[in-house]
Amino acid sequence: MELRQLYYFVRVARKEHVTQAAEELHVAQSAVSRQIHQLEEELGVKLFVQKGRNLQLTPVGGLFLKRAEAILQDLEKAVTEIHEFLDPEKGEIRLGFPHSLGNSLIPQVVAAFRKQHPNVKFRFNQGKYNSLIRDLVKGDIDLAFISPMPSEHDQVSGEVLLTEELYAILPPGHSLSEAEHISLNQLAEEDFVLFSEGYSLRPIVWDACERAGFSPKIGFEGEETDTIRGLVAAGMGVSLLPELALYHTGPLQPAKVRITHPNVTRTIGIIRRSNERLPLVAKVFYSFLLRYFHSKENG
Repeated sequence: MELRQLYYFVRVARKEHVTQAAEELHVAQSAVSRQIHQLEEELGVKLFVQKGRNLQLTPVGGLFLKRAEAILQDLEKAVTEIHEFLDPEKGEIRLGFPHSLGNSLIPQVVAAFRKQHPNVKFRFNQGKYNSLIRDLVKGDIDLAFISPMPSEHDQVSGEVLLTEELYAILPPGHSLSEAEHISLNQLAEEDFVLFSEGYSLRPIVWDACERAGFSPKIGFEGEETDTIRGLVAAGMGVSLLPELALYHTGPLQPAKVRITHPNVTRTIGIIRRSNERLPLVAKVFYSFLLRYFHSKENG
């Protein structure tokens, strides 16, 4: 069975006429008829019956049409992906990232990249730490921003892009809100507003509190940095957030105070599937990210 036979079959099925299909294909009518006849002989079934001047699909021909169309669509998709792979200026990057990077970091780096590569498209996927790694391993995304950077993983590898400081955020008017800096144990008796289970910032904050000599008392939990920030600003408790999550304007904002003991940071990295070649457009973006954050660090 040849792909040409499938092309001819699908076109005849759509037109219900050999002559019209041949004209659209820019080939002789006899060539189309011959390919359809050979296909029917190979399958051992009749795909069409004559109905007046037109052809009508048989029941088995209708079943075969669905499969043939799906095959040709998959082939067309594969050809498109190859062209995108070969031409990084016309490709698409499937990028995953955690919610905490969505407010400022992702828009900044994507905008900077598209200044140099304006025709590249992005397909975004926000998710939790474990789901981002899972989606990357499955092949649903090409690259993922991740925090913290995995120390060891058999199926993914990558680079640390930056290390970010976490700040205490306090309700406006809190007794420590005007302090230049604090020790984390000064918040030992406060209610904490924490990320829900599965979000990478939760264990970072929890570990920092335990290093300061206490386990945080959970007052509220949330799944978005905007929620955490808003609850703290409304006086529902205190929390720790990275600086990138604090770029926000509005009437209700928490106070931001540096923590000097212990020093609380998180790493942000970019990861890819190990031992697998990236699509060229994703490779270009990966190299751009390394240069972009290196220049920020040294700038």
